[in-house]
Amino acid sequence: MRRISLRSSFRPKERSHNAMNDTLLLTILDKFSESSLAELDLQDGAFRLTLKKTPESPYGGPSWSDAQPLREPTPTIEERRKETAPPPAEETLRETITSPMVATFYASPNPDTPAFVSPGSVVKAGDTLCILEAMKMMNRLEADFDCEILAVHAGNGDLVEYGQVLFEVQRVSIAL
Repeated sequence: MRRISLRSSFRPKERSHNAMNDTLLLTILDKFSESSLAELDLQDGAFRLTLKKTPESPYGGPSWSDAQPLREPTPTIEERRKETAPPPAEETLRETITSPMVATFYASPNPDTPAFVSPGSVVKAGDTLCILEAMKMMNRLEADFDCEILAVHAGNGDLVEYGQVLFEVQRVSIAL
C-alpha cells in the first residue's frame, strides 16, 4: 500500500476561510476509499485531515489489531478529591428496598383504602410496604427492619421488574 502526504494551499472558491467545504471533503473521502492509498494527510492552513486505512483481516472485515483504546481524560485534583471524599452522612444512611420478582405493584390493599406507606412513614420490621401481584397471587412485601420511608419509586398498578428499586428508606430505632 502507498502513503501520500500533501501540504498545499487549496482553498474552496465559495468560502473565504481556511476550512474545506462539505462537497470537497466528501469528494476526498470517496476518492480515498476507492484508491489503493493506505494513508492520506492533507493540510490547509490550520485545517488538517488525516485518513488511514486498516489492513483487511483474513475474515473479510477490518483488522482491529492496531486499534487503540480510548483514554479517559486525566482527572483534575478537584475531581480526585470529590471521588475520594466520603459521601455526606445523610446519603450513607439511605438504603433501598427492591422488588423480589416481576409483578404488578399495589400501594394499598384495595383502591378505596390509603397506601400502606408514603414518604415520611415510619414502619417496624414485618409491616407491609406494598402488595406485589404475580400470576394472580398477591404477595405482601414486608419491611426487614425498622425504617422511615424516604421515597416511593413505583406507582399503584405499575409493572415492576426483578431488582427494581421500590422504596428508599433510612433505618431508625423505634422505642417500644
